Amino acid sequence: MSAEPQPSAQEAVVEAKDVVAGYLPGVNILNGCSLVAYPGEMIGIIGPNGAGKSTLLKAMFGLVKVHSGSVMLGDRDITNAKTNRLVEMGVGFVPQTNNVFPTLTIEENLRMGLFMRPRKISERLGAMWDLFPVLHDRRNQRAGALSGGERQSLAMARALMMEPSVLLLDEPSAGLSPVRQDETFLRTRRINKTGVCVVMVEQNARRCLQICDRGYVLDQGRDAYTGTGRELANDPKVIELYLGTLAKDVEEEHPKH
Repeated sequence: MSAEPQPSAQEAVVEAKDVVAGYLPGVNILNGCSLVAYPGEMIGIIGPNGAGKSTLLKAMFGLVKVHSGSVMLGDRDITNAKTNRLVEMGVGFVPQTNNVFPTLTIEENLRMGLFMRPRKISERLGAMWDLFPVLHDRRNQRAGALSGGERQSLAMARALMMEPSVLLLDEPSAGLSPVRQDETFLRTRRINKTGVCVVMVEQNARRCLQICDRGYVLDQGRDAYTGTGRELANDPKVIELYLGTLAKDVEEEHPKH
């Protein structure tokens, strides 16, 4: 399968090109990794543990030092830009853990997401209540009392307050029950359908490929395979190397009758 997506007449929303990056000098997790996302796309990033999936998102969001290569937001070079600047420019990021302020209420968390644009708070709160009605119903409750799925919804909503052009999600279904995982995937797709480009790292590889437009399989810090979600889900090499164990686990859990 081709290592590069098909050419597009559209300008990319975000593009990482030949990124070499790591947490320590001389120790790289990413070794020439590339990814591109076009307007309206939902991109899934899968691969084995230690492949560099979360590191790629963090490098794109300025949390991991990029030693070579580039990250572009449209026609602007955002390589190693500061995170607050990236938020202002339209990049949203939801980490896997510690993604809400537990002592603040739901509404206070959302207001924190738009502290740089206070005049738009009423408008953006209304949009989030429409997108996440359960948060509206419990808006005066402290975030620390929420379930894992509810916290994930709140973290997404807070990132969306700034109306990002791209939303980076790091393992949004991690630690959730199967039912809550499905709710998270459906909610993510609904966010995407509002026009927000989504780039999602996900351990639930099979489910991720079912809902994403295109996917990247990372291995040892490089993008080993890329294609549509359907292509990757049905590619014999991807199944053998990355989905086989998962498929076996699912078969053992839900044997055919």
